[in-house]
Amino acid sequence: MSPVHPPIADQGRRYDVDALRVLAFALLILYHVGMFYVADWGWHVKSAHLSETLQGPMLVLNQWRMPLIFMVSGLALSFVIERYQAGALAAKRTSRLLIPLLFGMLVIVPPQAYFQALANSATEPGYVDFLLRYFSFQPWPEDAFSGSEIGITWNHLWYLPYLWLYTLLLIPLSRLLRSDSPTVARLRALRGWKLVVLPTLPLLVYGLTLFPVFGGIKHDLLTDGYAHAMFFTFFLYGYLIGRDPGLWQALSSMRWWSLGLAILAFVVLRVVNEWLPEDRDLLQQVIGGWAVYLNRWLWLMAVLGWAHRLLNRPFSWLPYATEAVYPWYILHQTLIVVAGVYLSRLGLGPVWEPIAVILATMAGCALLHELLIRRISWLRPLFGLAPKRRAQAGPVESAEPARLAG
Repeated sequence: MSPVHPPIADQGRRYDVDALRVLAFALLILYHVGMFYVADWGWHVKSAHLSETLQGPMLVLNQWRMPLIFMVSGLALSFVIERYQAGALAAKRTSRLLIPLLFGMLVIVPPQAYFQALANSATEPGYVDFLLRYFSFQPWPEDAFSGSEIGITWNHLWYLPYLWLYTLLLIPLSRLLRSDSPTVARLRALRGWKLVVLPTLPLLVYGLTLFPVFGGIKHDLLTDGYAHAMFFTFFLYGYLIGRDPGLWQALSSMRWWSLGLAILAFVVLRVVNEWLPEDRDLLQQVIGGWAVYLNRWLWLMAVLGWAHRLLNRPFSWLPYATEAVYPWYILHQTLIVVAGVYLSRLGLGPVWEPIAVILATMAGCALLHELLIRRISWLRPLFGLAPKRRAQAGPVESAEPARLAG
C-alpha cells in the first residue's frame, strides 16, 4: 500500500470517516434541492419547473443515501464507545441530539410547515398568525403540512430521534459485540461473494415480512417498524465494520468490482420493477426484494471502498467542514424551501432558478454557521456543537456520533 494510504492500525486518525460524513450530507442537501424540482414526487413545496429527467439520478441516490448516513453514524459510535461509561455516553448523546431537535422543531422547521400550508390552502398569509396556531399544538386540517395531524413537525430532523434511539439501543448491546467476540470476528471475516450477499439477507427478510405490515418509511418514531429495522441494521453494520483493518482493506480492494456491480444492479432493479406486476406472488416478491437490497448494499460497498481509498488523508478543509456539518444539516432544508419559494417568483427559468436555490442555500448555511453559530457560545449546543473551548480541535480518530447527525 502506498504511503498515502497507510494501514489503519498505523494511523491514529480516520480522515476518511470524517470526509465521508461531510460528503454524505452534502449529497443530502443536493438531494433535497432536487426534491423541489423532480416531477411526480411529492414534497413540502414544489417549483413550477418540474423535471422528469431528475428522476434517474434521484433514484440512484434514493436507495442508499440514508443507509449510508446511518452506517457512518454507527462507524463513529464504534470509535468513541470505549471512552465513556454507558450512562455518561447515553447522557451525552441525548443532549447532543435532542436539544438541537427541540430547537429545530420550535425555530428552524416552522417556515417549512408555513409555506407547505400556504401551498395547500390550509392557512392564510401571515407567518406570525401561523406560529400562534402552530404553537397551540392542536391538529390541523388533514394534509395541511407534514406532521399536521399532531400539530407540529420535525420534517427533515427526523434523523435525530432515530439516531438517538439506535444509539441508546446499541450502548448496552455493545457488550455482546466486542472485537474479541467469535460472532463479530466471523462477520468481519466475510469476503468475496459472502460480503456481497450475506448482509442483504436481513434486509430481504424485512422487505418480505415488515414492509407489508408497516409500509415504507414514515418518519414516525412510533409506527415506523420497517424503517427502524432497516436503518438500525445499517447503523449496526457501521458499528461492526468499525476499525477492523482487514475489512476496510477488502472494501478498498473490491471498489472497482463493487462500483461495476452497483451500476449493473441499478439497471437490473429498473428492469425488474418494470417487469414485475404490482400484485406479486411470493417468488416475485423475493426477486424484487433481492433487486432492491443488492442494489442498495453494493452502492454502499462501493462508496465505503472508494472513500477509504481516496479520502483517508488530512485535507486542509476537513476540520472546518467536520464542525460545519451539523449546523448545515439543521439549516439546509428550511433555507431550500424559503429560497425556492421566493426565487420561484422571479421568473428565472428552469436553469437559473435551481442554480440560484443551491447558491442561496449554501450561502445561508455558510454565513449563519460562520458569523453566528460557531461564534456565539449559547447557540453552539442548539446546533449540536461542542463547547467553544473544544471547537478548535482537528479531526480525531473519528467524529462522535452526534457530530455525524450534522
